[in-house]
Amino acid sequence: MNMVRLTAAQAMVKWLSAQMTDEGERFVDGVWAIFGHGNVAGLGEALQKAGNGLPTWRGQNEQTMAHAAIAYAKAMKRRRVQAVTSSIGPGATNMVTAAALAHVNRLPVLFIPGDVFANRRPDPVLQQIEDFGDGTVSANDCFRPVSRYFDRITRPEQLLTALPRAMRVMTDPADCGPVTLSFCQDVQAEAYDWPEAFFERKVWRIRRPAPDRRDLEDVATMIRAAKTPVIVAGGGVIYSDAERDLADFATRHAVPVIETQAGKSALPQNHPLNFGAAGVDGSAAANVLARTADLVIGIGTRFQDFTTGSWSLFEAKERRIVSINVHGYDADKHGATGLVADAKVALVGLSEILGEHRAPAPDAASRTEWLAAVDRHCTAPSADGLPTDAQVIGAVQRATGESAIAMCAAGTMPGALKLLWQSSQGGYHMEYGYSCMGYEIAGAMGLKLARPDREVVCFVGDGSYMMANSELATAVMRKVPFTVVLTDNRGYGCINRLQQASGGEAFNNLYKDCNVEQQPQIDFVGHAASMGAFAVKAKDIADLETQIAVARGRDIPTVIVIETDPTNGPGFGDAGHWWDVAVPQVGTTDKLRQAYGRYLEGAARQRPVN
Repeated sequence: MNMVRLTAAQAMVKWLSAQMTDEGERFVDGVWAIFGHGNVAGLGEALQKAGNGLPTWRGQNEQTMAHAAIAYAKAMKRRRVQAVTSSIGPGATNMVTAAALAHVNRLPVLFIPGDVFANRRPDPVLQQIEDFGDGTVSANDCFRPVSRYFDRITRPEQLLTALPRAMRVMTDPADCGPVTLSFCQDVQAEAYDWPEAFFERKVWRIRRPAPDRRDLEDVATMIRAAKTPVIVAGGGVIYSDAERDLADFATRHAVPVIETQAGKSALPQNHPLNFGAAGVDGSAAANVLARTADLVIGIGTRFQDFTTGSWSLFEAKERRIVSINVHGYDADKHGATGLVADAKVALVGLSEILGEHRAPAPDAASRTEWLAAVDRHCTAPSADGLPTDAQVIGAVQRATGESAIAMCAAGTMPGALKLLWQSSQGGYHMEYGYSCMGYEIAGAMGLKLARPDREVVCFVGDGSYMMANSELATAVMRKVPFTVVLTDNRGYGCINRLQQASGGEAFNNLYKDCNVEQQPQIDFVGHAASMGAFAVKAKDIADLETQIAVARGRDIPTVIVIETDPTNGPGFGDAGHWWDVAVPQVGTTDKLRQAYGRYLEGAARQRPVN
């Protein structure tokens, strides 16, 4: 057997550069890196030598460069990933939030945090966490509950098994999620004789699990018997490349489709059977279908509380739930009849069994009325002169074309966009599994890196911008162009409304309600410009449309700031649904007592299991 002598870090980099997709591309596109004493001498040296064989990019913050990697994986439909490395200590724990985000959203990313010395000679090393009762504990143990696979590399030869295991997880549609290889810093630099065969190119295919035939026939029987079926389209439809299959199935069998945050844009909004968003931030048309459905068919969805109205939305007494998912854990939730399978394979198989069966046609008029209401809402004049979030969305919608992807993560905009954005296929990118403030700008960069052919518009509130904005400088340096629409409502407007709807008083959310000596006057335009972005403040909605159009000609990010009304929420009319946010059972104000009464009314409708 031919052997080659390399350090453990050199071996890791060489091996990763040889792992390929079935389309002939590296599965790991490259590595985001911030170096410190825990990874600069070992992994840093190996990455420098690799050059374009496994490119390295510098970020500004460990968490946000990981967000960029996660957005890239999401936009690539989990078919390619990026790795992220940090030093030990704070650099590593900065990435834990991102790992949790990836875990919740079932998205693959490879975390390579540096770790303490395996030989313990300099123990305790700089930034090391010491556990008084357990000598094996490291700060990187924080990654364990938010990693689909975790390993600590304390000997070079452990990579012979750890690296293939990591790839198996990241390419497995059921187990897919973040992988953490905690890499002891002395081991990174330790040499070992490796079999040359270990570094041969390997192609990894994303499998399509087929359903059990008996389960497939059971679900087909349930669909035939249903009078008011509805499909809840989740992110699994997109990851499976099953968008066209969903459209074909819905059309052939006359089953209406409603959307989750992750599943929005699997079916374009102009499809006649797309009734829009479901649940708490849902459309009137979609939620009527959900409330009256006798069969709810979830495809690639986790049935998160926003989708289900905290399990109060599906009200029909006779309703049953089918869940088509690649993982049995998700397929069998809440008493559902599980169909464990890839979404594309399941839809094709069900359609073959159903033949020419068609469900009773849904009420098309409700969809037409809803879309007309969306148009009115997005153009309605403001009450106090400041534009609403809906008007901002309407302006961006009018100023962009079919290629535009709207993206966001937290605050008011996720609900407003899910409700109001009329998406083309693939024209929506939302991180709402973890709803992580600060994902937006870094995520927009990762999204644009994955989809350079499409226009990316990042919606971010002033609160999220203040939390994490530094990757804007990275996007400028790398010339990654996207447009940021920064809505300034002078605080946390979304949670301020929730606070008051839950019976509380305005407190500590908008700047005017905070315990401060003076109100801040933040120059967002000047701040963004200082990092090299093109930045401008829109005078009004018409000016916003103009600035959106002009931004398309730039090769760097554009930040457009617009002041908005903090009191206006995303919903209107009878859209939306109840959400279980615990309200104090006792209080001294009528406002709180009334809120608790509404809470009890909503809780009484909950049906978590059959």
